Amino acid sequence: MSAVLLLLPDFALILLGSLLRRWLHLGDHFWSGLEKLIYFVLFPGLLFGTLARTRIDFAAAAPLAGSGLAVLLTGALIGLLAKPLFRQRPIVFASQFQCAFRYNSYIGLAVAAKLHGAEGVAAMGILVGTMVPVANLLAVGMLARHGETGLLRELARNPLIIATLSGLAFNAAGFTLPAVPLQFFARLGEASIALGLLSVGAALRLRGQGGAHGPAIYFTAVKLLALPALAWWLARALGLSGVYYDSAVLFAALPTATSAYILAVRMGGDGPGVAWLVSASTLAAMLTLTFWIGLLTGTG
Repeated sequence: MSAVLLLLPDFALILLGSLLRRWLHLGDHFWSGLEKLIYFVLFPGLLFGTLARTRIDFAAAAPLAGSGLAVLLTGALIGLLAKPLFRQRPIVFASQFQCAFRYNSYIGLAVAAKLHGAEGVAAMGILVGTMVPVANLLAVGMLARHGETGLLRELARNPLIIATLSGLAFNAAGFTLPAVPLQFFARLGEASIALGLLSVGAALRLRGQGGAHGPAIYFTAVKLLALPALAWWLARALGLSGVYYDSAVLFAALPTATSAYILAVRMGGDGPGVAWLVSASTLAAMLTLTFWIGLLTGTG
């Protein structure tokens, strides 16, 4: 299957989510509630169930996590270079800076499932869960002047981190899920991917940029082009292959997460600008992800 056909159903769901928000007029409360359901229940269920039942080579998973860490730190470093290049107010830069390295987990897990099934979801789950604290610390650190409190407590209660660590511990202990819990987590996983992609589409915002396109182009190019190019080389240098290699490149190529917008708003930052940047990154990823996956699979 070509990369275009592989990604078409997932990006069709994203576009459908955008249309449903505009056509059905369900209101912000509905979509906010759906996002919470996915984030706190469905998505953790997918991560735990997949990690608990899939055989994991922990020796190979260590360099996989290392590649994810290198990608995030490099994205932050390149993002910092934008500060002297563009004349932005400090709070605007601090808000948009996180768009150089934050990643959309929903798209990552959906595409990983298409490429490698449960093994792909498990590999992506390792990256998604273990990189959550790093991404949050980098983003909050730049916005810290606005008084974020209780960060460590927030990370300790993060459902993605809890689900990832619990699934890995369950797996490492050699436990096996009985049939009924296995089906329960499988149903949660099936719901999480489709609803997650719909919620990504519902969050698209292409108004409010205000004409400052230089920084937006810069941060988007870093996230969608520079970081996957780095991962393409680094993952091979670290000895990754197969599903882990593909997951490392895919993780680096993901568009910016909508959580960047949520954090900017909570900390008094440039919410509209970040919302526009996240949306532009998501739409541009329809082309760039197709390119990177085409290279991985040898298709066009």
